[in-house]
Amino acid sequence: MAAGGAGGGGGGGAGGGSLPGGRMAAGGLLQFLRLVGQLKRVARTGWVYRNVEKPESVSDHMYRMAMMALVTEDKSLSKDRCIRLALVHDMAECIVGDIAPADNITKEEKHRREEAAMQQLTQLLSEDLRKEIYELWEEYENQSTAEAKFVKQLDQCEMILQAFEYEELEKAPGRLQDFYDSTAGKFAHPEILQLVSVINTERNQKIAATCHPHS
Repeated sequence: MAAGGAGGGGGGGAGGGSLPGGRMAAGGLLQFLRLVGQLKRVARTGWVYRNVEKPESVSDHMYRMAMMALVTEDKSLSKDRCIRLALVHDMAECIVGDIAPADNITKEEKHRREEAAMQQLTQLLSEDLRKEIYELWEEYENQSTAEAKFVKQLDQCEMILQAFEYEELEKAPGRLQDFYDSTAGKFAHPEILQLVSVINTERNQKIAATCHPHS
């Protein structure tokens, strides 16, 4: 998905967001919020490449993921942590853009760019917040907890739900099949499997109705 330069990463120095004692400078907070606000204007590249009219933003995607985390009934997961992971997982895209598989950028290079972007972003915050947000991003990237694995599945589930909605809006059932194909075998959590099953059932009914309109 359309990638730009990641900007400077790591290290301290001028422009950081911390004051003595770990407090956050208001200027750093404002800069952070303005950068994160760019996510409202970064279109999800997969939809752009498929010529979807009015494609959603990265912010749109993360908001519904956070809502999906909020309504989970799995008591074995930390709901709060899942919401935080959902809100942070694509944060770097406000700097690097939404990099899609079609961009032919290796996973290693994608990770390098996003890591540098997260360092740049979190430097604008106080030490405690910098550590919290960066570690959330690392947790998701490394898939190191049950919460991170759950949120990764939410990411994929939200994508196919959005694909289903675009097919409905365009009155083109089945047009975005490749997004469904890309998630095959990636769902394991019972709640998500159940939701995916409902999405697929409704979608298949609409495809069948288009193929056999008078049946």
